[in-house]
Amino acid sequence: MEIYLDNAATTRVCPEAAETAYKVMTEEYGNPGSTHAKGRSARKLLDRARQQVAQAMGAREGEIFFTSGGTESDNWALRSAAAALGRKGGHIITGATEHEAVLQTVELLRRQGYEVSILPPDESGAVPPQAVRAALREDTILVSLMLVNNETGAVTDLPGVSRVLKEGAPRALLHTDAVQGFCKLPFTVRELGADLISVSGHKIHAPKGIGALYVRSGVKLPPLILGGGQENGLRSGTEPLPAIAAFGTAAEIARRELPAASERMRALREESIRTLRAAIPELQVLGGGAPHILSVSIPGYRSEVLMNYLEARGVYVSKSSACRRGRRSHVLEAMGVEDRVIDAALRVSFSRYTTQEDCRALCQGLIAARKELLGAL
Repeated sequence: MEIYLDNAATTRVCPEAAETAYKVMTEEYGNPGSTHAKGRSARKLLDRARQQVAQAMGAREGEIFFTSGGTESDNWALRSAAAALGRKGGHIITGATEHEAVLQTVELLRRQGYEVSILPPDESGAVPPQAVRAALREDTILVSLMLVNNETGAVTDLPGVSRVLKEGAPRALLHTDAVQGFCKLPFTVRELGADLISVSGHKIHAPKGIGALYVRSGVKLPPLILGGGQENGLRSGTEPLPAIAAFGTAAEIARRELPAASERMRALREESIRTLRAAIPELQVLGGGAPHILSVSIPGYRSEVLMNYLEARGVYVSKSSACRRGRRSHVLEAMGVEDRVIDAALRVSFSRYTTQEDCRALCQGLIAARKELLGAL
């Protein structure tokens, strides 16, 4: 038995995306930059994938630029936006619960001379618009806040933040790491109001190593990678067409199934909480908001012990972001969660393939762990 509940770390590639990638690797293997028939055929597939990803977020095709994933998209957005707007000011705002790809990049920018304000989250785990308003300065040029937190599922009010910027800092750009929100929460780029949006393929059942950056029309973003001028001169390097085409297929399917899948995941999350709270009164739910992420803690029981116990039963969860590599969660620390609660935290994350039986196995495993490990702990 294998119960995979670590979908915020990565998802299994859906059959349709895998089939697309295989066909491109073995049949449509031309270089999209070549002018012969094989290259022209590859170019059509590249254009089709761009259209599919654009439609999944309500963007124009010309606003989508393929990257190697969310980390590159975050780096490109922040470093290039800062470079483009540096003459207008030097103040950057972000949140303490951001992904390392954002936090480490803004730290690099700080060392280069930019001033950085890192805002704490509220009790939900998200940075509210009013906190951004209070932090704005005349020289603010960039705000970066993630749409959905990758550890707690906390949802940021991006439309509210966008309105704050339009009122108080109209020259500033708004970037969001939407890796965990893309095709999990319904949104369009216009509804979010963000100028730059990072997304990743492997969170929506596409292969690893492919992502995209949305760049709003009119925003002049310098390239991060130079070379052959691919992606309209903004992201050089021969396009990894098998991964791109698979990303497009996965995005099209995820967009189509989003309403039903989101409702199923939300129902499974709520049912799991009810079951666990009834059997484990001390259980704490940490943050939340998105339908596919559930962060819980059973104080007194170490995360690693609980994870190992569940893994022995074929249930796979995590203690925090996979990018933390076992380190204590900076997200929960920023939320002011007690150490004993952080040390017992588990992140459970669902996908459209998650079933009621999967969640039942999770709950049964945690309930059994609490009973069997009580004496040992």
